[in-house]
Amino acid sequence: MPEVIFNGPDGRLEGRYHQARKSGAPIAIVLHPHPLHGGNMNNRVVYMMYNAFVSRGFSVLRFNFRGVGRSQGSYDNGIGELSDAAYAFDWMQQINANSPYCWIAGYSFGALIAMQLMMRRPEIEGFVSISPPAGTEDFSFLAPCPSSGLLIHGDSDEHVPVEAVQKLATKLKSQKNITIDFKTIKGADHFYGEKIIDLQKVVEGYVDNAMKEAAKAPKE
Repeated sequence: MPEVIFNGPDGRLEGRYHQARKSGAPIAIVLHPHPLHGGNMNNRVVYMMYNAFVSRGFSVLRFNFRGVGRSQGSYDNGIGELSDAAYAFDWMQQINANSPYCWIAGYSFGALIAMQLMMRRPEIEGFVSISPPAGTEDFSFLAPCPSSGLLIHGDSDEHVPVEAVQKLATKLKSQKNITIDFKTIKGADHFYGEKIIDLQKVVEGYVDNAMKEAAKAPKE
């Protein structure tokens, strides 16, 4: 996974990038938890999702938001971080011009930014949102949610009540033309501890099924 440095809106951003061997592979970007609480691209949940996409033939990028690691700039209350993600997405699209579809994935704060980016980029066809901070952040911008995807939460999360994410999932499921899966990981807290393998199985199973459905879809 070669290190990459690419231009962001407030300076250079540091990332790790995997280029798929197959030409025209799908792309995915994985976003990390809150920068002010130790979140970075090497978080183990982020790393797990990154590898899940890599092993399924995607070209994949994970990167540090501004002010984290070797990324320039400083924390910007989510506004600048959304711009960072948009620049990362542009960079990915430039070097993967023949990609058939794009995915976005995020964990905690990264899940919030991922879903905000999805509202701006209609070419994003799928998402994985792990432990979105639905208890403290306003997700009403998902009106309507433009893409199908997966919400996952630990039922013992001490930071975000599982009921808040259940409510978000129920709201999204009521929207037409998309399919929302909501899965809980029994006994998992916000950090997933010993439940990381259970989390990995859910993510990989969902992506596998989504790729099968994509393969069945008629070509335009």
